[in-house]
Amino acid sequence: MKFKPLGDRILVKRLEEDVAKTSGGIIIPDTAKEKPQRGKIVSLGEGKRTDDGKLLPMRVKKNQEILFGKYSGTEVKIDDEEYIIMREDDVLGIIE
Repeated sequence: MKFKPLGDRILVKRLEEDVAKTSGGIIIPDTAKEKPQRGKIVSLGEGKRTDDGKLLPMRVKKNQEILFGKYSGTEVKIDDEEYIIMREDDVLGIIE
């Protein structure tokens, strides 16, 4: 895949959750499941520019697992794969 986000944007591959049933044993159908809020960074831009033109480097790195908001970013399809493009500010935290 040849895709490079611009500015402070990142390209994220959503990580699927394995849990398909509740603690009580009820199986949840795919249509009722919420989309996971975990993802892996696939590609990122060079960073954010300040008002005076200085480049602020990205705090996240490629291949890091992150948590992001439920309605963060824009869903896109590249090479028949689904990704999310979001700003670095939409990342809630890094999973270590």
